[in-house]
This record gives sequence, C-alpha cells and structure tokens, in this order.
Amino acid sequence: MATVTPVVMLVFNRPDLTEMSFARIREQRPGWLFVVADGPRPDSPDDVARCARVREIVATIDWPCDVQRNYADTNLGLRRRVSSGLDWVFRQVDRAIILEDDCLPEPDFFRFCDAMLERYANNPRVSAITGDNFQGGSRRGTASYYFSKYPHVWGWATWRRAWTLYDGAMEFWPEWRGSPEWTRAMPDRMERRYWERIFDRAAAGVIDSWAYPWTASVWRHGGLTATPNANLVTNLGYGAEATHTKIGPAANPVGSLGPISHPTEIVADSRADRYAFRHHFGGGFRVVPK
Repeated sequence: MATVTPVVMLVFNRPDLTEMSFARIREQRPGWLFVVADGPRPDSPDDVARCARVREIVATIDWPCDVQRNYADTNLGLRRRVSSGLDWVFRQVDRAIILEDDCLPEPDFFRFCDAMLERYANNPRVSAITGDNFQGGSRRGTASYYFSKYPHVWGWATWRRAWTLYDGAMEFWPEWRGSPEWTRAMPDRMERRYWERIFDRAAAGVIDSWAYPWTASVWRHGGLTATPNANLVTNLGYGAEATHTKIGPAANPVGSLGPISHPTEIVADSRADRYAFRHHFGGGFRVVPK
C-alpha cells in the first residue's frame, strides 16, 4: 500500500546506503518525494563522484510521483543542509515523513507515520512521530505506541506547525538554560547536566548537528513524540564515514505493529524515557559528542 504522506529523503555521499533506503521508499510509491542533497566537501576529492552517484540513484523514479529536488552545489554541513532543506519542504507541504540515507525503514513505519500524522495533526502536544524504539524489548503500555519526550530522528515525521518552532541557532538556550522552566522540563539532575553539556556545545557551533537544536526546540515547547512499541527503522550508518555515529550500539531488532491501537492519554512514559536515557544515551556516563 502506498504511503499518502510526502516523503523527504536526505542524502549526501553514500551510494550503497542510499540505494538500500531508496529501494524501501520505492516500494511505498509516495505521490510526493522531496530529495535534499548536500554538496561535496572541498577537502574530500572522492565526494564529487560519490555525490554524483547518489543523485543518479535517487533520479530513478519509476512510479507516478511529484518529485522536488533541492541540491546544494557546495557542502553546507549537517545543520545548515538539513535545516534549510526542511524549511524548503515545509514551505510547500504541511506534513512529511523524513528519512536520511542511512535509515532503513520497515513497511509498518510508513503506515504508522501516516496514521499518527493524521490523528494528531492539530494537537500541539504532539510534535513528532518516530520509527525508533530503544526499549530493549520492553512494551510500554497496552497500545501500539506510547509518548516520549525524546524525538528520535532515525526515521521520523512531523508537521509544518512543529517545524516552525525549530531554532537551529538555539538563540533561546542561554536564557532557558538558567530558567525554572528548564529545571521543570528536566528534573533529574544527572540528565539535566548531560543535556546542558551537549546543548552548550551545539549552541556554540562546536557540534554540527540539527538534531540537538530540534530536540531542544521540542522540549522548550513541551512537545511529545509518538513512539512505536516495536522498532521500525534500522540505522545502517555507523562507521568511519559517519559524522557522529562512529561506533554503533548493540543490534536493535525491527518488528511489526499489527493493527494500530491508541493510548488513552497524551503523556510521556517516564519509565520508557528513563530507560532510553540510561541505555541509549548512556545514562550520563557516555562521552558527549565532539
């Protein structure tokens, strides 16, 4: 069954990964496809050919589709390329499913995103949908999904209304960091210190990341993320060529959702979030990304 939601594919210079993830998108035959590509780095001679090959792969559209392309001529880096690309997307559509080239989605991922984007389209309490589950096999609640404060982005979806709250420069951070609102949003002292270290570096531009400003922006506005009770996306991008994820975690098996059932409340599952902090983010003992 084709996905009814516009799909965004973020690509750069990894043709092997792009080919695999693009094959999954082709299976869904979306009616709208936005391709956002970064340009070659001036200090990486191989990038010219690799970026060109990636663009050849995503040009092979063999189904009825409105394709929009936003290709950078020069390298913008992660934060600028993803931020500017999604700004461009959400000037045209009010919702989208977003996949980077190293994220391999299961078919249920698209079905889940379609359903959540429609159900919570006008609910400001819900900022995003993720395909990621980092609960080690534990089921949270009795529904097909639960709500988390963590907007995991290895395959995700959101609306224009949420993306317009994104502040890539994190101009709000210095004031919010010292406010009672930040302490209330992050009451656990260890977790608060962990994220303060990361957000300080992201706001200063030391970490070239769009995902950390997105997380901070979601938290600042009290947003939650619909999170499936089965992992629906595999991250293929760990390794030497990755920007941040050089070393991968233990394997995170994928599953299926079956018929979608809904939780009775829109509230973060605190047990799930504590588990994610300790086991996915490292519980405060993991080295802050450089």
